[in-house]
Amino acid sequence: MTTGSRRITFFSTCIVDQLYPTVGMAAACLLEQQGVKVEVPNDLLCCGQMAFNAGFRDDAYIIAGRTLEVLRGKGDVVLPSGSCAAMIRHLYHELFAHTPFAAAAEELAHRTYEWSEYLVDILGVTDVGARFSGRITYHDACHGLRFLGLGKQARTLLHHVAGAEVVPLPGCDQCCGFGGLFAIKQASISTAMLERKLEAIESTKVDLLVTGDVSCMTQIAGGLSRRQSAIRARHLAEVLANMVDAR
Repeated sequence: MTTGSRRITFFSTCIVDQLYPTVGMAAACLLEQQGVKVEVPNDLLCCGQMAFNAGFRDDAYIIAGRTLEVLRGKGDVVLPSGSCAAMIRHLYHELFAHTPFAAAAEELAHRTYEWSEYLVDILGVTDVGARFSGRITYHDACHGLRFLGLGKQARTLLHHVAGAEVVPLPGCDQCCGFGGLFAIKQASISTAMLERKLEAIESTKVDLLVTGDVSCMTQIAGGLSRRQSAIRARHLAEVLANMVDAR
């Protein structure tokens, strides 16, 4: 850990914790390289988004309420996920409206940031010293794009990756078809959306598809694998932390 004057609470999210811990480590380490003191509470688990989106509001209230309590007084909260950041910043307002947690939810929303947003807009960082020899394209995850207005931050960081050629992705703002439970409940529609996304990705002839949410990364990586495509899908933090080889 660093001894920098700025301190943040890092909320890695449940899917990163359980399936992609290297993404969380990459994101946290890159913050520390900027002189930020990174703290991760042991009892920080889930934002409650899955239950909320599935219509289980009572369960979401309990899960998110616990998260709200854990994050009280913890300073800026940074997440490597536009989806979970959007849940806290925009949907906690709806979930906790007219409840004893309403004021705390509003207060937390004002100090919650997605990871690339925090690097670029708050810390003023555009170059983290990353290198990648190859062609890269970027997919905008829906929640980050539409709730938080993300996109330019990731591209700013990628354009400073030494050796990389950043290629525009046709339909970069179109959904990959994951959408949490949507991919299960509406499997045929989800599959059709993914196929369109994969066609766009392969048309760029890139080496790497980069995105800011591991949910989209999972969906796209699975589709590329089934096609036996040479294109890989990785999280932005892994690329910037030089955890992806050029191959």
